[in-house]
Amino acid sequence: MNDAHSQPLAEACAEALLSRDRASRQLGIQLLDVGPGSARLSMLVTQDHLQGYGTCHGGLLFTLADSAFAVACNTYDQATVASGCSIDFLAPAQAGDRLVATAIEQSRRGRTGLYDVRIDNQQGQLIALFRGRAYRVHGPVLVQETREE
Repeated sequence: MNDAHSQPLAEACAEALLSRDRASRQLGIQLLDVGPGSARLSMLVTQDHLQGYGTCHGGLLFTLADSAFAVACNTYDQATVASGCSIDFLAPAQAGDRLVATAIEQSRRGRTGLYDVRIDNQQGQLIALFRGRAYRVHGPVLVQETREE
């Protein structure tokens, strides 16, 4: 979908999805940019994000990448979930690092999609690479609000 409605739709889907994502909010993950099939999210590594060796916990790096992946694959108002993911940790992230996860759609056909996510720190150093496989389930991302009278 590359029409005039695709960008506003992607933005509305990202806002709706992230408004319901308590885990990402709790970690301070913020949306920087979104477009059809893509997303950029950031997270500041705090002392609470460190594991026993004093670097950012890998599970939190995975969460940041997974959140960017989720936003990117849900930008078409078609509810989509992960069917599998993997991550490679390439460098440690430290307290005070501002991490940016950039998710890019590689393929989207039928009910499946493939997305790559790159996590970089504020100096542009590559921290991790994530690959997610998506599966479209039934229903929209944008839920119509109903009011009972």
